[in-house]
Amino acid sequence: MKIGDKVSISPQVTDRPDWINGTIKEIEENPFAGIVITAESEDGEVFFEKEDLFRFLSKEACTH
Repeated sequence: MKIGDKVSISPQVTDRPDWINGTIKEIEENPFAGIVITAESEDGEVFFEKEDLFRFLSKEACTH
């Protein structure tokens, strides 16, 4: 993953019923938590959490 990648953000992070789409804004290598991703959702909210709670959007999902 890199800054600018489109991702889906887990409901565990957003407290919403489903995964939502967003864009990676920052990647931090935290010595205690591992890699932490900061992503901004399509509606402008910013979320951050360990990288395993984010997944790449498929190319198909990006074109619809």
